[in-house]
Amino acid sequence: MQMDRRTFLKMGGLGLLGLMAAPVIDVLLRSEPARGAGTSSGTAAARWALVVDMKKCWESGGSACQDCILACHRAHNVPDIPDPQEQVRWIWKEPFEHAFPEQRGRAESLAGKPFLVLCNHCSDPPCVRVCPTRATFKRKDGIVMMDYHRCIGCRYCMAACPYGARSFNFRDPRPYLSTANPAYPTRERGVVEKCNFCAERLADGLPPACVEACRYGALVFGDLEDPRSPVREILRTRFTICRKPELGTRPNVYYVVG
Repeated sequence: MQMDRRTFLKMGGLGLLGLMAAPVIDVLLRSEPARGAGTSSGTAAARWALVVDMKKCWESGGSACQDCILACHRAHNVPDIPDPQEQVRWIWKEPFEHAFPEQRGRAESLAGKPFLVLCNHCSDPPCVRVCPTRATFKRKDGIVMMDYHRCIGCRYCMAACPYGARSFNFRDPRPYLSTANPAYPTRERGVVEKCNFCAERLADGLPPACVEACRYGALVFGDLEDPRSPVREILRTRFTICRKPELGTRPNVYYVVG
């Protein structure tokens, strides 16, 4: 078969692009939910959910405990950027009145207390609807993901997210990593990122890094559709709240406050 110079260069460029994208594509493919729950290749669910028992968090770890945050950020190469306007965060703490503005004045005993916040992996995520390149998408198991190669940095998803759960890389984040986890891809300037419920760890049969790091049992992760799961047991027996339920996004992160 004869090939002209233009065709040759085009095919060579596509091959190079494929090699550059391979590390992220590999992680995203490994992060797809396995078929059937509890398979040997990973952990699967119909709808993943996280319960944060803030009472245990406050009484055991206290406001100074950062174990879950540090574990998450180490696992996902989240940079430590000093400028608060450019910080990248996957999980962090906010005062109660900031995390739950609709509850202000109704629960005075919680005022000022630190709450763990992260992506809520909504059942009806507005971020997915507005993304023009489908860089953010929802998996069948409910996890809202990011494809860093598709992201063009328009930040529509950030504007649509009512929880402030997404961060934009205003600069190359890699110089702000003290150590890098080779199992997870580093990002580049101009892309958005956020919590992914540790989809890559679930694919290997491991719990989310934050859940594994918590020494006090304050973080419980499981299948919301499984009536025998620990998250369903907590929701049956304890009083829980979600962030901004009036918006209709149907968050899959719940908080035990009493």
